[in-house]
Amino acid sequence: MIVRAAVVPYPPLLVPELVVADVPEVAGVRRACVAAARRLAAGSRRWIAVAPGFGEVAGDAVGTFAGFGADVAVRLNEDTEGDLDPDLPLPVLIAGWLREQAGVRDVSIQLVPPGATSEQCRALGGHLADSSNDPIGLLVLGDGSPKHGERAPGRPDARAGEFDNTVQKALRDADAAALLALDPELAADLGAEGRPAWQVLAGLPGEWRCVTSELMVPFGVAYHVAVWDPVQP
Repeated sequence: MIVRAAVVPYPPLLVPELVVADVPEVAGVRRACVAAARRLAAGSRRWIAVAPGFGEVAGDAVGTFAGFGADVAVRLNEDTEGDLDPDLPLPVLIAGWLREQAGVRDVSIQLVPPGATSEQCRALGGHLADSSNDPIGLLVLGDGSPKHGERAPGRPDARAGEFDNTVQKALRDADAAALLALDPELAADLGAEGRPAWQVLAGLPGEWRCVTSELMVPFGVAYHVAVWDPVQP
């Protein structure tokens, strides 16, 4: 049973050891993500993390941010050591790092292919909601478009602003229909890799309300942070 959901991005800059200077914009994103993770932990010490990607990840996996500049190890389960997997994807590493920041017992990983349709994502959300009778927190990892304005890492795209404003409004309003209506092709064009994970969130049954929502666009990349709670009957 999903008792709370949190949406966060997964940039390496969340990990202090990977950031050379103390940049206020970076600190703001990190603070918002850790706060959302701790809100999620207040509802359950067991999480399911949904992120774009392929394949399966072992529940006792151990990874490292060495490939991003610092050998910071993270575990998906506090009770196991596991074997070091040097190839864990970035969103999985961030899920493990946030687990540790929030003091959660374990986080299992559900990777969603970037090309998954809106209907496939919606169906997965319904499946995850029914996967356990225990209280579970849903951690939704996804970045917005990296094509905002002159600071964009790649070529700017004038459509990025409207797209991420639409996502932010849907998250703020807990509007599942609006999230499911996001165009997969447009999201792919804009490099918004969070689209399938957000649409898994939209597949959760029942009525939800947004507790907090924020859109930050440092360095031309959109980062969405939000927390949803179920509406009690």
